[in-house]
Amino acid sequence: MKIGFDNDLYLKTQSEHIKERIEKFGGKLYLEFGGKLFDDYHASRVLPGFHPDSKISMLMQLKDQAEAIVCINSNDIEKNKIRGDLGITYDLEVMRLIDSFENRGIKVRGVVLTMYAEQRAAKIFEQRLVDQGMDVYHHYKIEGYPANIPLIVSEAGYGKNEFVKTSKPLVIVTAPGPGSGKMAVCLSQLYHENKNGIKAGYAKFETFPIWNLPLMHPVNIAYEAATADLDDKNMIDPFHLAAYGETAVNYNRDIEVFPVLNEMLNQIMGISPYKSPTDMGVNMVGRCIIDDAVVRKAAEEEIIRRYLNAQRERRQGNGSDRIVTKIDLLMKQLDIREDDRKVVSAVRKKMSSVDVPVAAIELSDGTIVTGKAGDLLGASPAMILNALKVIADIPDDVHLIAPEFVEPVRKLKEIMGEKNVTLTINDVLIALSIYAGKDENARRALEQLSNLKGCEVHLSIIPNSVNEATYRRLGVNLTCEPRYETSCMYHRN
Repeated sequence: MKIGFDNDLYLKTQSEHIKERIEKFGGKLYLEFGGKLFDDYHASRVLPGFHPDSKISMLMQLKDQAEAIVCINSNDIEKNKIRGDLGITYDLEVMRLIDSFENRGIKVRGVVLTMYAEQRAAKIFEQRLVDQGMDVYHHYKIEGYPANIPLIVSEAGYGKNEFVKTSKPLVIVTAPGPGSGKMAVCLSQLYHENKNGIKAGYAKFETFPIWNLPLMHPVNIAYEAATADLDDKNMIDPFHLAAYGETAVNYNRDIEVFPVLNEMLNQIMGISPYKSPTDMGVNMVGRCIIDDAVVRKAAEEEIIRRYLNAQRERRQGNGSDRIVTKIDLLMKQLDIREDDRKVVSAVRKKMSSVDVPVAAIELSDGTIVTGKAGDLLGASPAMILNALKVIADIPDDVHLIAPEFVEPVRKLKEIMGEKNVTLTINDVLIALSIYAGKDENARRALEQLSNLKGCEVHLSIIPNSVNEATYRRLGVNLTCEPRYETSCMYHRN
């Protein structure tokens, strides 16, 4: 994989910049962490060289000065909202975040349930946290938020929220996803700190859009594609332009809310330290791009993936025409098409000549490998085996697993009453690992499994949940055509 981002430079530059911001406020900073703190696969895809856990690795350099608050919107608990890339609900993601912080030596001071109104699911989740020794706090809906500043910055507003006691110079405020109330939690904490005579500051950490890249840079457009469901739109920051005569990119929600936020900071701190929403940010990602052509290409690929995934979600009833249309317009702005993704082109070409499901993978050297469904193997496991043979330099006509070795697995699926008895990727990899004990080619192929990480994959049909989960563990970038293998109304995953 070609590298376009210097991760080591990022860890050093970003941590130093946050230290400077802590000092600016006299030793206490609430840092709103937007995006994904752990497992930021979007950033690693559009900035090749950026590690998915770069942000937490950077914070580990500030470990002795840091503690955390995790917040979650109580309504998201009630709706059972899911983090799509990991396939887990927001409440479970909160617990995963807590474990990730604590295992790295960063204390989580508490979980804040925002928009709390004694929702049944929120109360159950709270008890679960309390039973495991975690402090839980309630923040309430404020009528007229964010425009009714006199009410918000008062004892009936932020003053009504429960205060999370903290002691470290850096307080990381994070959440399982957008709309969780991170900014409101930070400002509520600032209100209580100042009321108690403690000087503290506020800053935002948002990786995207990257403020010092052009508005129409593919990396920034990829952010719009990723947040199409939120109606986020990149804009030139007019406040920054007016204050400094410099062009900077921000997104509509921060720009729209800045006058209100600025007045809140004036009310809470006496005077706001910021002249623009860009000023609030501490993001140094743009300073660490070392090959613009590489990140441009990677971002264009991501936009196409987002478009294909939006089409799939619409087909499954979880998306909308609006999201598909928005990403389609973004693609037109950059003059890119679905077939620019080589695996898409390969699958569609194969679909024109066969009437069974097919799959294609692009290996790290650009080689395209395909697979098609048969009586025993589905398209995905067939493609995986073919790819492993190519990487391990094993002739195509060699069977990595003897047919008589996997036939009992198919028979077992029949006995268990499964309608689809073709083998999944998981079935095949388990069989391959067992067969590797007696066959040299199987052993060589299995050793190459980790080399599939980061590869591009496209399927002619929507995958079943078992194959999709395995693809996720393999770390490939998966897309598919928005169609099912059959025309049934009910599709069991």
